[in-house]
Amino acid sequence: MEFLVGIEPREYQKKIFETCMEKNCLVILPTGLGKTLIALMLTIDRLTKFPNEKVVFLAPTKPLTEQHFSFFKKHLTELFASMTLFTGEVKAEKRRKLWQNSDIIFSTPQCIANDLKNKLYNLENVSLLIEDEAHRCVKNYDYTYIAKCYKTQAKHQRILGLTASPGSEYEKIKEICKNLSIEEVEIRIRESTDVKPYLQELKVEKEIIEFPEEFKEIRNALLKIFSENIEELKNRNLLFVRPTKTNLIKLQKNIFSALSKNKKNFNYLLGASACSTAIKIHHALELLETQTLSNFNNYLKNLFKQASEKKNKGVRKLVSKPEFNFVFLKTNELIIKNFEHPKLKRLKEIVIKEKDKNKNIKILIFTQFRETAKIIVEELNKIKGIKTKIFVGQVKKEIGGEVTGLNQKEQKKIIEEFSQGKINVLCATSIGEEGLDIPEVNIVIFYETIPSAIRKIQRSGRTARLIKGKLIILVTKKTRDETNYYVSKAKEKKMNFLIENMKKKLSNEIKQKTIKDYLNEK
Repeated sequence: MEFLVGIEPREYQKKIFETCMEKNCLVILPTGLGKTLIALMLTIDRLTKFPNEKVVFLAPTKPLTEQHFSFFKKHLTELFASMTLFTGEVKAEKRRKLWQNSDIIFSTPQCIANDLKNKLYNLENVSLLIEDEAHRCVKNYDYTYIAKCYKTQAKHQRILGLTASPGSEYEKIKEICKNLSIEEVEIRIRESTDVKPYLQELKVEKEIIEFPEEFKEIRNALLKIFSENIEELKNRNLLFVRPTKTNLIKLQKNIFSALSKNKKNFNYLLGASACSTAIKIHHALELLETQTLSNFNNYLKNLFKQASEKKNKGVRKLVSKPEFNFVFLKTNELIIKNFEHPKLKRLKEIVIKEKDKNKNIKILIFTQFRETAKIIVEELNKIKGIKTKIFVGQVKKEIGGEVTGLNQKEQKKIIEEFSQGKINVLCATSIGEEGLDIPEVNIVIFYETIPSAIRKIQRSGRTARLIKGKLIILVTKKTRDETNYYVSKAKEKKMNFLIENMKKKLSNEIKQKTIKDYLNEK
């Protein structure tokens, strides 16, 4: 394609691009299969057709925005268009001038949304709006607001939504399509016939780990406290659904909302305390079943600290319970004996085994919690030949007396070190899932399972692109690990089925709209 530098589109990218030229399109393509190149091809097409207009490329984070900006600079003929990277750090007046003088603007949605609300500029002369990680284009997220403005302001409209996975709920996918006025969905998965030739084999291994007997006693004591609080919520006619973490957090918000209107409602006051305790115990159970014993113990200590500082009556009541004290004493006994969750030992064995097979190995480990990541890094760095670093977000959090959090410069440096082989194992929290340009790895390891199809696809997309890859999932038997493993599998299957059906429904809806418009004209 004319104006492209140093890159050749693949056949499936060309086919998807052809659709995007004609219609507002949602492109669903696994991580690493070249969504940004499709965006670049469409940018060239729109600016060629409308040379005096602009393209706006949105991404949810500044590092991801910078990544897209760098890709365009590298692969677009230098004098074809002027490009600008928008950040909130640039003053409003300067942004107004940059907007006027730029052909392609890369920005986070927050920045553009604020400018539109403050009427710094409008989207009248934007011939293409690109929203990356388009699964976020729901509810009140800024993507939705910008898309709404675009549809009312732009003269020559074209919208491109990009995502690795839009989710497994029909209503959510429908909402994304509605908010972006999507007319066509282009989906490819690893197994698609036109994608398969460009990918390497991905081997998936499930590592089953026994839940220790010593942990079962602790779990039973916690479950007793949990059940008491759930029963109280039911007896107070506050809880009518399964007591999942999501449902409990939602209930807590509803109770607080009701209390803000009536602070003396005795039923809600006691319900708020029971709900708060249930959420804390639910979290404790998650740490015990899926993380590390050290992580779990630190959480218990933190609850005791909160109680001693007399910040919360509910916490004081919780830590005074005999079951809770049994849990704390039993955990401390196990820690004195150097007992740990068997997952950690199995992880170390896997890393040693894979390192022995390949001296130039690159491994990416995903875990939910920073504290777990910190413990994993400490343990793996004891292994000869293994150099590990933690990869977390920018928000500063105190963990075990240390403040964790990496600014963008630190994040880039770690990715460079990983790319150059100075470190060979990267242990990441959710920051490593979405979009960031982490180099291709030989192995991705899930320290715990996750129930989200979106996050599973994003994580596993880090391997088996240019080189053969392996995905290893650690599953603790008869815990929420096992439940989440099957939930994410079912959601992924359901998502692919829904999207295929969505394509057919969209096509029918467009036909019906055309007929309706024709009849109205008559």
